[in-house]
Amino acid sequence: MPITLTKNNFNKEVLQDPGPVLVDFWASWCGPCSALAPTIDEIAQEQTGCKVGKVNVDEEPELARRFRQYRIMSIPPLMVFRSGELVRRETGGRSKEEIIEMLDLDKATV
Repeated sequence: MPITLTKNNFNKEVLQDPGPVLVDFWASWCGPCSALAPTIDEIAQEQTGCKVGKVNVDEEPELARRFRQYRIMSIPPLMVFRSGELVRRETGGRSKEEIIEMLDLDKATV
């Protein structure tokens, strides 16, 4: 299962991890987020070469605000970090294959 990311553990779990780390920003009221959730869970279970975390923007508004620097304008944004750096960002629903491809950091660009 994905790691629940909070303001208390985000630095350790994401920014201090050599990566790749896939981060999903979501909310319970967001239809696309709900549709994407099973895919994120599958990736967390199946992909051993990465860490997967989720940020509930309603429960972690401070953390969500902190990431305005990454131009989060709508949810769900999916972000891939490596060694604390954002290397890939996509917004909206994605297929499992597209998300796994995001983790291919040889192709990653912000």
